[in-house]
Amino acid sequence: MENLEIEKAKVFIIIEIIEYVPNAVVIKTIIKKTTGNVSAVSFDSGEILTEKTSPFDTFIQIIEGRAEIQIENNSQTLETGQFIIIPAHSKNAIKANERFKMISTIIKSGYE
Repeated sequence: MENLEIEKAKVFIIIEIIEYVPNAVVIKTIIKKTTGNVSAVSFDSGEILTEKTSPFDTFIQIIEGRAEIQIENNSQTLETGQFIIIPAHSKNAIKANERFKMISTIIKSGYE
């Protein structure tokens, strides 16, 4: 069985743990627990994570490039180093007008 998480107690450079794949969104799990998860995600230019809603807050940090984040009907452009918290139960979509990488963190608590 493949290990779903990154090796623990080892140093990594975050933008190097995930590569761009042409015409794709790639998700690499860093930590996956019942209480939440952390993932590195790369988007090739033109790719979209279509509109969805999550029952939990989602922390999105751009680690390379620039992303368009739409929450409800409000669209914002985030650049390297910037982050946003997508509120629980909000319609959201993520679009790559150019290639970018991000960290997505979901904490599944406080909503019981």
